[in-house]
Amino acid sequence: MERVNQTFFLSHGSPTLSIDDSLEARHFFKSWTEKVLPQKPKSILIISAHWDTKVPTVNTVLRNSTIHDFYGFPDPMYKLKYEAPGAIELGKRVKELLMGEGGMKRVDEDKKRGLDHGAWVPLMLMYPEADIPVCQLSVQSSQNGTYHYNMGKALAPLKDEGVLIIGSGSATHNLRKLDFNITNGSAVPWALDFDHWLRDSLLQGRYEDVNDWEEKAPNAKTAHPWPEHFYPLHVALGAAGGDAKAEQIHTSWQLGTLSYSSYSFTTPL
Repeated sequence: MERVNQTFFLSHGSPTLSIDDSLEARHFFKSWTEKVLPQKPKSILIISAHWDTKVPTVNTVLRNSTIHDFYGFPDPMYKLKYEAPGAIELGKRVKELLMGEGGMKRVDEDKKRGLDHGAWVPLMLMYPEADIPVCQLSVQSSQNGTYHYNMGKALAPLKDEGVLIIGSGSATHNLRKLDFNITNGSAVPWALDFDHWLRDSLLQGRYEDVNDWEEKAPNAKTAHPWPEHFYPLHVALGAAGGDAKAEQIHTSWQLGTLSYSSYSFTTPL
């Protein structure tokens, strides 16, 4: 099988990404196989901000159901489905790696859960055929960036097994600060400062600073009042390795404070 040499952090923004053609990010995701990763992976492991558990948990299902875990949005969004095959063996392999190399004492399997919108909305645009098996892994918001980075390190062997590892969260995520008066794709200063700090830290290889983001980043608590949308980045970064090269593959804004900045992490051959 062909090795997947990159991991990714994707900012999935608002659930309206699923239907709103005016969003730049939607066109970025739809161009995925043409412009970002032409290689078709054997399976996908996606770490979504919208599954937050006390201990790491994987979903092990035959076929993924579509979880519409958002409220008050247009009706057509609740009719969308992304029923990709499950990846039971991948889920068990993730559990094996986390409890082995990762030193985790407990990793759970959820045999019913499908894909939440942090997983299926971007995947529906990236791989609309829904023919690649997908396993989802949860985050632990009670832990820190280094914990999730080390989780990613334990998962690094999956790349050699043809698995595409995606962290799906948001470069900035403070829903209380959304500015509905900003409709031109610009950003407010505090969000831009954090987003630029993240970009520069990643592109300059300052991964320890990213792990210690709560102390090092400007406006950290404003950009992420709760950390669950940032931790998928740490997993993707850890899986790529300390010598990986980061590249910003997309950036755009919605409602002034919601960044769609997304990154690839390429491991040297």
